[in-house]
Amino acid sequence: MSTHDQNPYDIVKELLKESVDSLGLDESIYHILKKPMRVLEVSIPLRMDNGKMENFTAYRAQHIDILGPTKGGIRFHPSVTLDEVKALSIWMSLKSAIIELPLGGGKGGVIVDPDELNERELEELSRNFIRKITPIIGPEKDIPAPDMNTDPEVMGWMIDEYDKLRGYNIPGLITGKPIVIGGSQGRLDATGRGVVITIREAANVLNMDLSKATAAIQGFGNVGSATAKFLNELGVKIVAVTDASGGIYKEDGLDIQALIEHVDQGEVIADFNKADSISNDKMFALPVDILIPAAIENQITAETAPNIQAKIVAEAANGPTTPEGNDILEEKGTFIIPDILCNAGGVTVSYFEWVQNTMNYYWKEEKINGELEEKMISAFTRVHDMKKDKECGMRQAAYMVGINHIVTALRARGWIKNGDLSKL
Repeated sequence: MSTHDQNPYDIVKELLKESVDSLGLDESIYHILKKPMRVLEVSIPLRMDNGKMENFTAYRAQHIDILGPTKGGIRFHPSVTLDEVKALSIWMSLKSAIIELPLGGGKGGVIVDPDELNERELEELSRNFIRKITPIIGPEKDIPAPDMNTDPEVMGWMIDEYDKLRGYNIPGLITGKPIVIGGSQGRLDATGRGVVITIREAANVLNMDLSKATAAIQGFGNVGSATAKFLNELGVKIVAVTDASGGIYKEDGLDIQALIEHVDQGEVIADFNKADSISNDKMFALPVDILIPAAIENQITAETAPNIQAKIVAEAANGPTTPEGNDILEEKGTFIIPDILCNAGGVTVSYFEWVQNTMNYYWKEEKINGELEEKMISAFTRVHDMKKDKECGMRQAAYMVGINHIVTALRARGWIKNGDLSKL
């Protein structure tokens, strides 16, 4: 099996087992955490504009609700699998635990290429999906949000459908929705902003001057572009960006504002004419200070990791590094900011949105950004302290911090007592 095809659910279970063992916890903890408490698979019939009836498969996984309602995005992608959704729900639980949010992890996905649907078909698919999963979601049960190929517009359709079914407005059902119907200031940029906060903290650990640093970014969607914008504001010179269309490189640094405007106009990265072209593999091998995978899973592998020269790898994407790739980077002394810490800014501000919906009182963006910064710095410090205490890598340290927090809640609720699982 190619490392690019590694099952993310197998990877996350392996990391959970290693971390439970390293913490000296009973193996029963691993068995509690290794699979979601609930998984729903649904079929979504949809009449296309050509008159044909298509039937799409979709999933919603809810990992554990010991800390609060489950929370996590919905992705539309042709490669969505049940195991991917399970893995992502576990990662969401760990993210929330690392940040110390009163939430569990959830995730949803529809097997579809949204580029093959027109707007009417996409809206109907979105509404149909919410109708199918309505029995298991709600602001006190499970709170969806945007993810790959979904956005505030899609969230608006979904919450509208849910409200119609319930007969009244329930803004706390979904986060990442348009601001006018209860969305939060700062949510769109939250993941990228959080990525940059963790990069800044890692640079402080390494005594790296960011105003003299260089970076390369894989992926230039919402997260990649926001990360580029905030890094640029800190003086980091971004020399390369790649996406599905191709890649661009400029040794003196790309004009990030011009690139963002280029993409906002519906153009692709490869057609940006103010830079040279570069392949994804060559971008990964550039002698930059910071490498940011912000695209899809399984990109840093046994094949690509040996060529990486970056001092910091900041995982803005979920699961971009395979276990083999991670081992190679750690052996080289690369400072890895693992995904469940690095990209947790999104769920953090989603939590703020949910809180504001519950209060029916909304915060200014300055407050949102300040609260996000405080939580991200505290989480980074907890993970780095665990790394030093256990003399392990940042990834295992992040898992151990998250697991510790969940186990504390399990004990507080009486689920476990000195390893006794009779309460389950």
